Amino acid sequence: MGGVPLSLPSLRPHRDDILLAVVSWLGGLLLYALGLHNQGSRDLLPGWVTLVPLTLLALLELIRRTSPQLALALATLGVIADQFTWGNLATVIMFADIVYAAVVYGTPSAARRIPVTTGMISLTTTIGFLVWFRKPDALLLGLVVAAVSFAPALTGVTLRNHRQAAEAARLRAEQTALLAEIDHNQAVLAERARMARELHDMVANHLSAIAIHSTAALSIDTPETSSRALAVIRENSVQGLAEMRRLIGLLRQSDDSEEPSAAPALDGLDALIQQSRAFAADTGLSFALDDARPPGLKLPPPVELAAYRIVQESLTNALKHASAGPVTVSLSHADDTLTVTVTSPYDGDRPGPRAPGSGAGLVGMEERVTLLDGVLEAGPVPRPDDTKMWRVRAELPAEDNSKELPI
Repeated sequence: MGGVPLSLPSLRPHRDDILLAVVSWLGGLLLYALGLHNQGSRDLLPGWVTLVPLTLLALLELIRRTSPQLALALATLGVIADQFTWGNLATVIMFADIVYAAVVYGTPSAARRIPVTTGMISLTTTIGFLVWFRKPDALLLGLVVAAVSFAPALTGVTLRNHRQAAEAARLRAEQTALLAEIDHNQAVLAERARMARELHDMVANHLSAIAIHSTAALSIDTPETSSRALAVIRENSVQGLAEMRRLIGLLRQSDDSEEPSAAPALDGLDALIQQSRAFAADTGLSFALDDARPPGLKLPPPVELAAYRIVQESLTNALKHASAGPVTVSLSHADDTLTVTVTSPYDGDRPGPRAPGSGAGLVGMEERVTLLDGVLEAGPVPRPDDTKMWRVRAELPAEDNSKELPI
């Protein structure tokens, strides 16, 4: 038959339970041998019958941990039977331990039910003894019942709650450690991405110029071309080295500022345009800057850095891929938004050497704009004369900080 096999609880006793059962049983035998009984002799039953409940509860101690509810049910019958014999203190003590184990190792519902049940039994027994005997001494009998039933159950509840609280605290500590590790990994990844953007934006422009002019020097073997190419290569090598030193300073930075103090800003766009013009010799490219920002505009440093890097990467891409024609950089600010637009010709193959591209520059621009909750558009757009141009347009949220300055 293909039915699901039943899963039965394991009855294999714990080694501590075996030791407890053996010691309790031997202790009960010693009390019986010494004639120490809980109550007077019973004429109806021989004295050796006292050993039957003792042996039963000693056996039940073996399953106090694996089957606590079964052990408690049988132990209850055993301790009741013990009341009809001479009685043995070890039997009563083992019953109290089984009640405790039923709360600690039993199901959650049993752990809630047993203390209430034993408490009601203790209270009912005390009232019954008072009504029956009508003596204050009857209270002692009720206390004995509570001591061997309700008190162990209450102790078990306390221990179980402490264990659950400790387990919950351990789980919270593990979750906290896991979240801390995740935060750390995310911080490391974010810092790596930041360093990758900085490295690409600072060095790619210079390396592209070096690649273009070294290719030109190799393909056009004239003294004039070689001299001009070597001059451009040297200039870009020096500037690239300076940028690398700035990046090393950024990596060694010990404070928590977002960007280093020497981070480039939009005031340096004129120099960047002039540099691109020098790099674009013999390519047919011209460069122009249209800065329509209001006078005295003061933008947050992260916005200025992002806008500068977007323009820098766009000019680098124009040097690599643009056809002959004008490259225009436009800046405007309205409604607390800085708009950066860079357009370049995109009519087909451009004569002359080019540098290969990897696409990392566009990824870096997208990351910068996303970090500032801005919008980036990059791609070819048609012009009225049926030609194409490549346009990069970024909208960056940028509140004018000069409004907050005191007069």
